Amino acid sequence: MSSHKIRTGDDVIVVTGKDRGRRGNVTRILANDKIVVEGINMAKKHVRPDPNAGVQGGIEEKEMPLHVSNVMIYNPQTDKGERVGFKMLDENGRQRKVRVFKSSGEQVDA
Repeated sequence: MSSHKIRTGDDVIVVTGKDRGRRGNVTRILANDKIVVEGINMAKKHVRPDPNAGVQGGIEEKEMPLHVSNVMIYNPQTDKGERVGFKMLDENGRQRKVRVFKSSGEQVDA
């Protein structure tokens, strides 16, 4: 289990940039604190044809990475993006680290 604040599959909302206010799911987490969000930060990419690989070529739309500081995890209770922190829960004598919303202290469902 990863201890990052944003993980694959999280529902996030973009807080800055051309897609500000849009929501999507995190599909990939890349190095250098970059993430790829489904349907967000789309760019047109020119693709060269490659008959050996079966690629036709042309212009395709591609999801480009965003920095994690430009998104917040979406909280359905408040209908907003919120900051996330960590909290230690004690279950059967074992410590477990969980993500919680900073505003309410409730656990992030993932």
